[in-house]
Amino acid sequence: MASQLIVTLLAAVLCLGSGGALAAAQFKIVTASARGTYIQIGRDIAKFVAPDADIELEVLPSAGSAENVQRMRYEPGVKFAMVQSDVYQAFLDEAASGNTEAGAMIRPLRVIIPLYNEEIYFVARSDSTLNFVHDIKDAKLNVGPLRSGTAMSATTIYRQMFGAPVADANLSFLTNEEALVKLISDKSLDVVVMVAGQPFKLLVDMKPEARQLIKLLKFDPNHPASAAALKTYFPATVRATSYPNLLQEDLPSVAVKAFLVTFDYTRDPTVGHLSKFARSLCQNFARLQTEGHPKWREVELALPELGRGWSYYQPMARQLRSCIANRPAVKPVTACAQQERILGLCK
Repeated sequence: MASQLIVTLLAAVLCLGSGGALAAAQFKIVTASARGTYIQIGRDIAKFVAPDADIELEVLPSAGSAENVQRMRYEPGVKFAMVQSDVYQAFLDEAASGNTEAGAMIRPLRVIIPLYNEEIYFVARSDSTLNFVHDIKDAKLNVGPLRSGTAMSATTIYRQMFGAPVADANLSFLTNEEALVKLISDKSLDVVVMVAGQPFKLLVDMKPEARQLIKLLKFDPNHPASAAALKTYFPATVRATSYPNLLQEDLPSVAVKAFLVTFDYTRDPTVGHLSKFARSLCQNFARLQTEGHPKWREVELALPELGRGWSYYQPMARQLRSCIANRPAVKPVTACAQQERILGLCK
């Protein structure tokens, strides 16, 4: 009897233990294309942040930011999303103008933290007469799939620079890979617009021979057409070290800000898991910067003032502010200098 009782108690303990191991919340994060930067950032979050918050985080590809807003609002299990600042603002503007559907999607969304700037690439054929972004007026453009952040950024920056939308006849919505093939083969496109934080895998993986086929257009911040775009977007530099097979020198470009967002949840246990997620994000931030994608080195662990109509998710913001205030001072992580790489002091 005694031995049977002990076996029964041990079985109960084991069941409780296995039940605790299975208690992790099953959450999802929507990112962007499988070859972009967003999905790599999502994988870093799933690897370095989610476990300490008792979250099993599934990282999902998507068409991009506009789709992410919709999936964040309506798809079960999606608790996090990567969203570009101009897409977020576009939904807010639509809501303010009376679009009830846009309002229903965007008003409950909340910012966790601002992340980094994503560069906007304008790719033309190497023999094209186009050399600057302000040359693309009336060109045939591919802006990425519908509902993608790239489509929003490309069409918005065009409208701001030239005072009118891209003509429908000059617009296509192919994937980056499909568009690059058409750019080179049948030449039915003049420019392929892509948005991704550098180093962008699609461009990194290109061979040196690609220089004979394509080139990146320069953004001239001093050109009159550029002034309006710089009210929404940010001057940036595409580094030659990011794409040595494509660039011989740094290229002036333009960028959009990326945000990590969630929903205005009010019920436990979701609020509890998200609060733990915020604490883990702060505590593991150094690992993200040293072991994650290079773009983490451009992220500041801070909660700056947001634009009009934007709000932080307060349960997470409280955790982040408390953790940041008590976080020991750390040396900022910067990109490795050439001499440091040669000496093997960093990667």
